Amino acid sequence: MKLQLALDDLDFDDATELISTVQEFIDIIEVGTPMITRYGMEPVRRYHTEFPHLEILADTKIMDVGAYVAALAFEAGADYCTVLSVTDISTIKGCVEMAATHGRNVYVDMICQPDIPARVAELEDIGVCHFGVHTGVDQQAQGRTPLDDLSVLTECTKHSMIAVAGGISPTTILSYAKLGPEVIVVGSGITHSENPVTAASSMREALHTVSL
Repeated sequence: MKLQLALDDLDFDDATELISTVQEFIDIIEVGTPMITRYGMEPVRRYHTEFPHLEILADTKIMDVGAYVAALAFEAGADYCTVLSVTDISTIKGCVEMAATHGRNVYVDMICQPDIPARVAELEDIGVCHFGVHTGVDQQAQGRTPLDDLSVLTECTKHSMIAVAGGISPTTILSYAKLGPEVIVVGSGITHSENPVTAASSMREALHTVSL
């Protein structure tokens, strides 16, 4: 089980420093959508160079021109990009094909997806093999969590890798880990912690405990 660090609202230099301090506890660096909006693909390029032992996910949240945007992410050094499940299937196909061309992977983000089982079945048929359930920040403010969606996703995927994201903290991570996703994504639970190293370390230990 991998731990993914989501970097959203930090300055570029602050984010880079944070990675340096917690890198031994994480597996994947996520260059979040706000960071991409602010800095473009430069963080992807820099982290690919500075932290070659860690995987990089560009949270592109693609809704159109899938192949083109996916190529931008992969050419910058991303191991993964993301496309939204609610977009047209042709856009998702474009991302999948571009991922195959570059030897990389694309995660389909199920945020705001009204029928997870039906969409998963449709997308697995076209070669999607990475899905993520995601409760956004605005949804979290309304009291929602991704736990129920994770349970649904684990029941309906046939052979896919699963990631979960959305307000996960050191006190809640075990609830998610017990459902067996391949990747747990943590943002503010580490980035806004009073002690990010302690938070990251405790989360890594929690994943290790479940994996035993």
